[in-house]
Amino acid sequence: MTGIRYIKIMAVAAFAVISTLASAQKYPDGIVDKTIAVIGNEKITIAELEEEIQMMQAYGMGSDKNARCEALEEMMVAKLFLMQARVDSLTINNDMVESELKNRLDNVKTSLGSEEAVEEYFGKPIYKLRQEWREALQDQSLTQQMQGKISSDIPELTPYDVRNYVDSIDQDELPMVPIKYQLSQICVYPDREAANLAVKERLLAIRERIINGEKFSTLARLYSQDPGSSRKGGELGMASKSIFWPVFSDAAMSLKIGVVSQIVETPDGFHIIEVLEKKGDMFNARHILMKPEYTSVDREKGFKMLDSLKTELLNEAVTFELAARFYSEDPATRTNGGQMSDPNSGSSYFEIDQLKPQDYEAIKNLEVGQISDPIESLDNEGRSGNTVYKIIKVDKIIPAHTATFQNDYDLLLQQAKNHMSMDAINKFINSKIKTTYIIIDPLFSDCEFEREGWSEKFRK
Repeated sequence: MTGIRYIKIMAVAAFAVISTLASAQKYPDGIVDKTIAVIGNEKITIAELEEEIQMMQAYGMGSDKNARCEALEEMMVAKLFLMQARVDSLTINNDMVESELKNRLDNVKTSLGSEEAVEEYFGKPIYKLRQEWREALQDQSLTQQMQGKISSDIPELTPYDVRNYVDSIDQDELPMVPIKYQLSQICVYPDREAANLAVKERLLAIRERIINGEKFSTLARLYSQDPGSSRKGGELGMASKSIFWPVFSDAAMSLKIGVVSQIVETPDGFHIIEVLEKKGDMFNARHILMKPEYTSVDREKGFKMLDSLKTELLNEAVTFELAARFYSEDPATRTNGGQMSDPNSGSSYFEIDQLKPQDYEAIKNLEVGQISDPIESLDNEGRSGNTVYKIIKVDKIIPAHTATFQNDYDLLLQQAKNHMSMDAINKFINSKIKTTYIIIDPLFSDCEFEREGWSEKFRK
């Protein structure tokens, strides 16, 4: 459908921040900063197009002539939104701009290793890059707001409108709703205090070995449970402090070079840290990560308690809801009678890929109302979760089906809104192409642009 790629515009605007032409395509007259498109009072240069292409390459995308044609078209569309945003006197979201600018600087410094490396790579001082990127992000803010304004001008849809939309499209255009589960759980944790104490003792012993002369890097390879850094001797590489847990960054930034930290606890586990280099708000450090480990005794104790509780539930001595409120040790579900919800969406319904593999394996063959055997699973804390033992009750199963007006109104309402939003944005773009002063360099005359209107805009 024409215009489906309009949602890429924000990403394209974000790409326009890299200022080196090392991998640029050779044009007939070489790389020159000549204007290749004029859109109203906005322009696009070859240099800007090649900046887009270089960033696309960094993201693993192609860089052939077709990629350049697509990038140019998307850049021209973005200019149409930007022009209208200025006409409508939309204001820049400076909080978003500054937040995104900080993230971008942190990421590129982390990727390249230092501010000096960033300046060398881009051939410009940091202050100049910050200025250029801020301007690009300000344009992106206006572009996003203009798209949002067009979408928000669509009237609120009534059930009658949604019904007409459903009736107007082919049945194969209706979305498929995957199987969904509504679940409740009762969780108990192993003796975390004892496990935490044990892992701290192991880390303290390793720290003592380092202080007594053994190599931090060797012990990191042997004992660290961070797979990303252990094979590199625990080294994390020069990175902005903002990408780590705050308590980790604070500990690292407070250390003197070569000094091994005391134990630092984060949601990932327990660490000891050695800082190798610090510069500004960046540092390079080694660390050894160790996580609490539990024994078969912990598992047997947890499973025995849950087995007994399941027997009581099957005998109807107590309801699952009351048992969860009384016995479950998971604060997120205990107060809801054990009912689980997706931590990202808040929905009480789970698709298969939203469930932890252990949880799905436990309930995949159960029917509504049945309760799983005790299992070992993970909670939602940290990056990888903590060990937890649980039983799961299947409250409801919604089979996979084609969306219907009666059962999936909200899903169809959103699809109808998206359809109307895309339609409104496509009409805006096509209208602006017709009425805006646009000139495109003949260098791109063999491009097969998605929108036919561009073909009338080549310089004669």
